[in-house]
Formats: sequence, structure tokens, C-alpha cells
Amino acid sequence: INTVAGLPTVMAFGALASVATGTPEFLSELTLTTALRTAATSAMVARYLARPDSRSMALIGNGSQAEFQALAFAGLLGIRQLRLYDIDPEATAKLVANLEPWGLHITCCASTAEAVAGADIVTTVTADKACATILDAGMVAPGMHINAVGGDCPGKTELAAEVLRRSAVFVEYEPQTRIEGELQQMPADFAVTEFWRVLSGQA
Repeated sequence: INTVAGLPTVMAFGALASVATGTPEFLSELTLTTALRTAATSAMVARYLARPDSRSMALIGNGSQAEFQALAFAGLLGIRQLRLYDIDPEATAKLVANLEPWGLHITCCASTAEAVAGADIVTTVTADKACATILDAGMVAPGMHINAVGGDCPGKTELAAEVLRRSAVFVEYEPQTRIEGELQQMPADFAVTEFWRVLSGQA
């Protein structure tokens, strides 16, 4: 609905209120902050979980968040090659134009399968609010790091269940991920690791 109306698919704002009285003290637009936080979190996780020699990334979904992801991975992890795919060619063209000054090697692809072929890291940032299979198990290669960002609300997924079954799965916060993330499609006892345990050396 938002794209038809010319609106972004992600919008955010924040309010700071006094705990004692409930009085609003500060109101802020947080859409840009959300984009920065999401890309920073993706890069932080990949720094710990992706192969250190990773240089190529597939970006599936080429909307606004893809640009933040590309710049974060290029600046913080040394990604130099981007393989892009979106069902909307105009989104890909806009992303290519916005990334042009950064000197990255960019390949526009005709399908998800083509984009992920040979990629060290795959980042999915799609916006369709549907239970979907953007990436299936046949597209996944050993050692590939998958950064699934777009499965972000109840009823929405991006990865085939078999991808999860064949992988070590790390999440930010397990209870939320079972309601809003890829784990919606998995049994309640499917084992995952919360990422903070990696940062603390527990996993």
C-alpha cells in the first residue's frame, strides 16, 4: 500500500517521556536512525560470523535499506563486489546510481539464483509482507553467510525452512524472532543462538 501511495515501506519515530509523570519531552523522526542501526547490526554480526576473506555480497531487495547495507559492508568488512537483484528493475537502477561514487564492482542480476551464485555473503532486505521463499536451499553454498533482514513481521519470511535446518542460526532476540522472523516456520524447539552469546564468548 505504501509504495502505491509514494510512501516509504519503513517509517519510524520515537518519543521520550518522563517515567515519573508520562509527560512527553522529546519527539524524533527515526527512519534514518533505523536504517543506520539495521545496517550496523548486520555488519557487526557478519564481522563475527562471516568468513574473514569475504569480498562479495548479494543484495536481494534493492530498496533504501540495501544502500545502507552495501555501504556498511564495504566500509566495515571490505566488501568490494555487489551482486544485485530486485523484482523492480527501477529499484536496482536507483541503487546502482547511488552507489556509483563508492567505486564498488556492481553486477545487476536477472534472478536471486544468479545474484547469490559465488557470493560470500547474501543479504535479503525485501519489503513484500508475505510468507515467501526468497532463498531456497539449492542456492546456498558451504561457508556462505546469510543475513536475513527482511523477514520482520508476523506472516513474513524470506528463507526456505530447509535453509534454516542446514545452518547454524543466530538471532538478536529469540522470543521476537519466533513471532516476527524466520523462526515462524520452525518448530518451537528448533535450536538457535542469541548473538549476544557470541559477543560475550559463550558461543
